[in-house]
Amino acid sequence: MKIAVTGKGGVGKTTISSILSYLFAAEGKKVIAVDADPDANLASALGVSREDAAKIRPIAELGELIEERTGAKPGSAGIYKLNPRVDDLPEGLGFKIDGITLLIMGKSKAASSGCYCPENVLLRRLLKHLVVERDEVVIVDMEAGIEHLTRGTAGSVDAFIVVVEPGQRRMQTAGVVRDMARELGVKKVFVVANKVRGPEDLDFIKNGIGEIEIAGSVSFNHDVMEADIKGASPFGFSPGTVTEVEKIKRVIEKILDAG
Repeated sequence: MKIAVTGKGGVGKTTISSILSYLFAAEGKKVIAVDADPDANLASALGVSREDAAKIRPIAELGELIEERTGAKPGSAGIYKLNPRVDDLPEGLGFKIDGITLLIMGKSKAASSGCYCPENVLLRRLLKHLVVERDEVVIVDMEAGIEHLTRGTAGSVDAFIVVVEPGQRRMQTAGVVRDMARELGVKKVFVVANKVRGPEDLDFIKNGIGEIEIAGSVSFNHDVMEADIKGASPFGFSPGTVTEVEKIKRVIEKILDAG
């Protein structure tokens, strides 16, 4: 199972990503959780301590590794490998926690400008390796845009989950991601309604997303906020939220199995 979770900043996609990672790991599956959002928060949501999280260097910042694998220094132009070796990176660089391997991609200044530079090539190649060539469950916590995915990678993702909360601007993201996903060959795009306070919120979201399939909803829960304050994972701190995400997981699995 390869799942990409996306949405506007602050909607709770990292919470959903972390709980999904733990749910799959609880089934005895090997899980790779990928933080592909430049505003990296997945470590905290998985319950990695602040001290340990500070020791995890984003891959985009590993200049020596990038030069070794691509043949060029980060940010440089010129000749370099477009298909660098990455198969050993999850084991070599991943942070292990409770059956989950966490990889933090990061984003260099050069990569953020959209250049086709060595670090960007390495990150794209690694993401393709994880999604297309690995047997583990892969959960990718992404920023709102998915344009940095290549067609070959996105087409192998089993499901895109767009997390939205009540609000017009939040829901516009769902339509944008759906259109981009279609262009890249993604078969299934689901919406998860988060921070829902009641039936009116859920109806508002359902009416706003049009024909996009909704996989379920997650209620607004103070326990999730409390977990964030304490630097703990919501998986072990908010059982109500875990139950709701587990239902969403089952819905998606059922739809994918049927399709």
